[in-house]
Amino acid sequence: MINTRLQKLVEDFSRHKNIDALLIVNDSNIRYLTQFPAAESWLLVTKTKAFYITDSRYILEARQGLKGIAVKQYSSMPCATLGELCKQNKIKRLGFDGKHTSFALWKKLKEFCPRNRKLVPATGLVESIREIKDEGEIDQIKNCLKLHLKAVDFMKKVVKPGLTERQVANQLERFVKSHGAEFSFSPIIASGPNSCYPHAKVTNRVIRNNENVLLDFGIDFNGYKSDLTRNFFLGRITPRVRQVFDALRLAQQEAISFIKPGISCSQIDAQARKVLRKFGLAKYFGHSLGHGVGLDIHEAPRLSSQCTSLLEAGMIVTVEPGVYIPNQFGIRVEDMVLVTQEGCEVLSDMK
Repeated sequence: MINTRLQKLVEDFSRHKNIDALLIVNDSNIRYLTQFPAAESWLLVTKTKAFYITDSRYILEARQGLKGIAVKQYSSMPCATLGELCKQNKIKRLGFDGKHTSFALWKKLKEFCPRNRKLVPATGLVESIREIKDEGEIDQIKNCLKLHLKAVDFMKKVVKPGLTERQVANQLERFVKSHGAEFSFSPIIASGPNSCYPHAKVTNRVIRNNENVLLDFGIDFNGYKSDLTRNFFLGRITPRVRQVFDALRLAQQEAISFIKPGISCSQIDAQARKVLRKFGLAKYFGHSLGHGVGLDIHEAPRLSSQCTSLLEAGMIVTVEPGVYIPNQFGIRVEDMVLVTQEGCEVLSDMK
């Protein structure tokens, strides 16, 4: 008997693409559907069964960890095993995710699938289900954020003039790993003028007094991710830095106040830009306002001017307006927000 997540996926087969089965090759999508940490394996989902296709490196763990899913071992190529499963289960229309299927893999699928089977593009079916987090996922992300905020408190004692960005990064890494977690992406530790780069690399620059240090990092805890940015103001803050920070906080608050089911992602993005425009800062805000977070650090939905998708209860997004003034400084404020039935909850505002 397939689980509820797989069942929901199967329900979308006829509603969207009229396929008989879906091949899933993305690790995060497989993990979501099976609740098993997949690695270099495939998942074939038919209307009544699911097959986990792997090799000898992972076969024992798969057989022990997967429930209600048949585990199939391939010896040379997974395509051959897939072809046999298509024959055995009389699959006529096999869906594949174009986003995660390379051209080389597509050619292999064409070669090994029986000629009377059709390959049907079916992109984003799993991701669309993943957008809505269930209670268990929300709890996982909250636990991740608890550790993240402990790390922020620890960094308040660490970040000071005289240290290099790399020394700060090393201290942060030791703290995160000592608590049984990993980074969900390479952390950004950007001091002074380095902070004007939205995706600054950690350098050996020495942190100085009277400047801002931007820390943007994420934690991976049991597969689920966090993503927050915090700013450390050392010494005296110039009026210009204070103005930018206050404007960003106001822009973030305004955007968050509009978050609720039925509001489009582009509307939320527009609210933040509207505030920054009043302060003459909109031209320094070049990226989208936010993105979904879950098993991946960047998921749907995306809070941007181009995204017309409507928010739904259960979505978790970042809200992260930023201002980056070339050769001077950059500031970004970022929190994680859960869309609720009534409105929203700032998950990273934990006491």
